[in-house]
Amino acid sequence: MSFKALSEPINLKQVKSLSKLTPEQDKKKAVRDQELKDIIEGKSEKILLVIGPCSAHNEDAVMEYVTRLAKLQEIVEDKIFMVPRVYTNKPRTNGDGYKGLLHQQNPEGESNLIKGIAAVRSLHNRVISETGLTTADEMLYPENLEFVQDLVSYIAVGARSVEDQQHRFVASGIDQPTGMKNPTSGNLNVLFHSLYAAQQKQEFIFNGLEVESSSNPLAHVVLRGGLNEYNENIPNYHYEELLKVVELYKAGNYKNPFIVIDTNHDNSGKQYKEQIRIVKETLFNRSWNDDMKRWVRGFMIESFLESGRQDADGKVFGQSITDPCLGWDETEALVKYIAEHA
Repeated sequence: MSFKALSEPINLKQVKSLSKLTPEQDKKKAVRDQELKDIIEGKSEKILLVIGPCSAHNEDAVMEYVTRLAKLQEIVEDKIFMVPRVYTNKPRTNGDGYKGLLHQQNPEGESNLIKGIAAVRSLHNRVISETGLTTADEMLYPENLEFVQDLVSYIAVGARSVEDQQHRFVASGIDQPTGMKNPTSGNLNVLFHSLYAAQQKQEFIFNGLEVESSSNPLAHVVLRGGLNEYNENIPNYHYEELLKVVELYKAGNYKNPFIVIDTNHDNSGKQYKEQIRIVKETLFNRSWNDDMKRWVRGFMIESFLESGRQDADGKVFGQSITDPCLGWDETEALVKYIAEHA
């Protein structure tokens, strides 16, 4: 058993010179990053929306979507802060299927991760430079964090990764708000163990060095539902489940309590239109509990130009090739509803 090298050693300095932000773009990103930090810390009551396609498989479609999102952000800026999902690597349960832009720049093409790094940086840069919005991505591979950390404003740790010690420890050294999703089992104790680890200083080996992390007080929980032993969906956005999360936050010494509801995945059973109902129910539930209203202030919403999904060989511009998403008209109406009822 062995590993076959497919490239020369990667030069991090050279990678970070690709699609580097200009000083002016850096300043704009710093302003956005501070506003997002204020939301997580409770200094701002705005609702956070991490919103966009399940996977960023087509650069032109992503840019069309984010351009529309930027115009919508201007309309709802008093109540909502939107961070577009630009998820460029996708977890695959058994290793098969489309693994994201990092692997395949063409969903039907060959895998090339060296070209993928350049493509990922280019897309995040385009969003910032052309729309003024800053982006979210998933930390699927902890060792790849440094390839994009200077370009993104929000990082997610997925349900399959959150139980892994390396993900937890690397999350403890991230400067950005980091959403820790509950595991696929839905176990809340596991989720809060991961949150605790991310909010502490840790010592570990990272990219060939012994390091000590700073701790991440902006790490927070993301509720995405779970599956039981019978492969049945167990949602965790209902009032009673949110109360449990509130009590777990209170029981521990956690910084900046903040709860994000992932409206798709096992909360919706991947019935993408259910996202609308889930958001509305959550907004109603917040009005019945003061802690809930203070802390439940984020949603992850899967949305693209066209509703539903297609196979990777599909030709519908702006339609997901992974999980099904809300279309643009549904998305626009939902965002305006949140602004009116938050």
